[in-house]
Amino acid sequence: MIWFVTLIRRLESHPFRAKQKLTSFHKFTTSAPTLPHQLCKTENHLNLLAHRFRRTGPPQRPPCRLPNLDAVFMVLKSAQNAYSLREAALVHGFLVVSGYLPNDVILGAQLVNMYVNGDGLREAIGVFHLLPTKSVFAWNSVLKGLLNHGLFEETLEWYGALLWEGLSPDNFTFPCVFKACSGLSDLQQGREIHHFVCSLRAQQRLDPNPFVECAIIDMYARCGSIGEARSVFEKMMQRDLVCWGVMICGTVQSGRWTDALVLFVRMMSEGLNPDPVVLAMVIPGCGRNGAVELGKSVHGLVVKSGFVNDLCAMNSLIDMYCKCGSTNDAKCLFESMGMKDLVSWSTLIGGHSQNHEHEECLSLYARMNESGITPNSVTIAGLLPTFSSLKMLRKGREIHNFVIRNGFECDRFIGSALVDMYARCGRIKEAEMLFDVLPERDIAVWNSMITGYSLNENAELTFKLLRHLQEVEVNPNSITLLSIIRLCTSLAMVKQGKEIHGYAMRGGFDSTVSVGNSLIDMYSKSGHLELGMKVFKLMKEKNAVTYNTVIGAFGMHGNGNHACLVFHEMLNTNMKPDKVTFVALLSACSHGGMLDQGWLIYNSMTNLYGVVPDMEHYACMVDLLGRSGHLSDAWEFVKKMPVDPDIDVLGSLLSACKLHKDVKLAEHVARKIFDMFPEETGYYVLLSNTYATVGRWDDVTRVRGKIKEKGLIKEPGRSWIQIRGTVHSFLAKDSSNPRFSLMSKALESLLLMMKDEGYIPDLSFSLLEPAYYDSKAATSDKFHHR
Repeated sequence: MIWFVTLIRRLESHPFRAKQKLTSFHKFTTSAPTLPHQLCKTENHLNLLAHRFRRTGPPQRPPCRLPNLDAVFMVLKSAQNAYSLREAALVHGFLVVSGYLPNDVILGAQLVNMYVNGDGLREAIGVFHLLPTKSVFAWNSVLKGLLNHGLFEETLEWYGALLWEGLSPDNFTFPCVFKACSGLSDLQQGREIHHFVCSLRAQQRLDPNPFVECAIIDMYARCGSIGEARSVFEKMMQRDLVCWGVMICGTVQSGRWTDALVLFVRMMSEGLNPDPVVLAMVIPGCGRNGAVELGKSVHGLVVKSGFVNDLCAMNSLIDMYCKCGSTNDAKCLFESMGMKDLVSWSTLIGGHSQNHEHEECLSLYARMNESGITPNSVTIAGLLPTFSSLKMLRKGREIHNFVIRNGFECDRFIGSALVDMYARCGRIKEAEMLFDVLPERDIAVWNSMITGYSLNENAELTFKLLRHLQEVEVNPNSITLLSIIRLCTSLAMVKQGKEIHGYAMRGGFDSTVSVGNSLIDMYSKSGHLELGMKVFKLMKEKNAVTYNTVIGAFGMHGNGNHACLVFHEMLNTNMKPDKVTFVALLSACSHGGMLDQGWLIYNSMTNLYGVVPDMEHYACMVDLLGRSGHLSDAWEFVKKMPVDPDIDVLGSLLSACKLHKDVKLAEHVARKIFDMFPEETGYYVLLSNTYATVGRWDDVTRVRGKIKEKGLIKEPGRSWIQIRGTVHSFLAKDSSNPRFSLMSKALESLLLMMKDEGYIPDLSFSLLEPAYYDSKAATSDKFHHR
């Protein structure tokens, strides 16, 4: 036996030469019909072959009958489940020597399948071609092998050859074929094969099969046709957990998180208990949708189903709570976990960072280091936004050094986060240098650089980089468009904003809720409220941010009544208002002079909607009372606040004092501001302007003198205008432009023309002494081009 196996193993890489090399050896076996069945279940099918040879006696005996077909078939059946290529070659050699191959098509088909399961696709195809008759089972085995190797086009070619041979595919053929269509994103081919399946069933040549249906659903979903996938799913007479899982997974992959959660609830209502795979798909959906209550129910299912020790499920729950803004729940879950891995730490660190809880983020990172856990690229990518938000450039550079020392510099996530960090810290040149040296740049890296230019309001470089992005054939995504739309919003670049809107429509991005929200905001802030409302009406899907944006838009345009109507429309859609909703509503009431309605909304926040007022709401109420001229009521409101007022609340009151020329209260409020924030230049200027409204020029000079004494710098006034596609920016007292003299003369000429036409300036709101306007030199100091 030993010499036989040794020789076979030497020849195992060339099984087709086995017969030639072994013809001099006799076959010493009996039929052995009573072989123990349990040998077919052993982990090593070679035991069965060894058992046969032990019963045959010494090699000098004359040849007897070959082993019977059933016994050999049992060997192959036991060997077909993921055994090694070496073992498959050994069995192949045995079958060749025994004379079963190549003539026995049943054993040949089983050997093809055995090679496929042993990752021997080339050998499987070799055996397949030698078979005199090729069964559908043999074809299916090759199709499976091609698919397992990612050879999707070849899979479809072999499927076509199967049809060409006149064979009828079965329910094991089509799952392979549909997966190949998914791999190629070939929706049209998938549709045609689906129609063929339907025609076979209509002819009763193919029975309905849930595995085929799942493959069809998965194919449509992966090819982006979730509607057709849903249609197939709804037509199924019986749906098991696998079918539900495939449909939910496809819905999640298409970005329809709300629909995925609805499907999950339907599945539960039909009495099916989710497995870890379904839960792993649903938990992120709760996070994306902010469905924290449903997420808590899913958390209960995880506990009830005994998956509390499943780190993957627990880490997903932490991520879900963080995405819903419930970082306290995430932290409690984290602390309750008996075992934590690096993913657990990284997820919570990233969650704190995403929710702008930067102190907690840094504290947790310090704890992680104290625990001796080394951060990975995901940890660093989650930590860097905290350094970006806090503008902790030195810490960011330390992390950058850590990245280089540990070989993370090629990681695209890290590269993207570092580019973003440098850009947000105002180091745009360093961001550019890092961007240029990154070996691989995916869309996230490009987006970080585009966002960096956008945040620094550099329209020229933003659009230049966008054109470069298209030249290298990287497709922009919704994040790219959001950055550019926000730039157009901040610079009032309506023309470019409309072009981006058109691009979004052509690329299908206008159906993305976040893009629609940004377009509404851009049009509204650019004075085109009607275009913003048109975008709003055309949106198929809306969220709370959508309604908040529209409410804020109407408020900005002084139309408080329409803002309230949109709020009621929001309530009719069963959408729950949040803190931002009431900030927008109160601001709309303030700009619209709707004092009574504002009080009504403020009082209903906690009583009806469970929203606890914070500083933003207090600031809106002070602004509402102040704009309406009720300064004493505004001051009383501030004194009765349950917390000390912050600078926004006091600043709103100081602005109202300037508007209504209440210098006494302005001085009192200003003293409180300067005690709390002595370095805030803007409020010194606001107090100075308040004095100017009542003509107290000595106090104006005194306050402005304090600004100089303290070494504070007032940010110069800035404006811009777009001419022939180029944005021209203007800064006060900036004479660096080479055409400064020419522009000053042109401005003087315009002012003289206005005076000749009889124009008399209204100086009642002037912040400078009337004598200032008698000097022609003032002209060149007021408007300068950069």
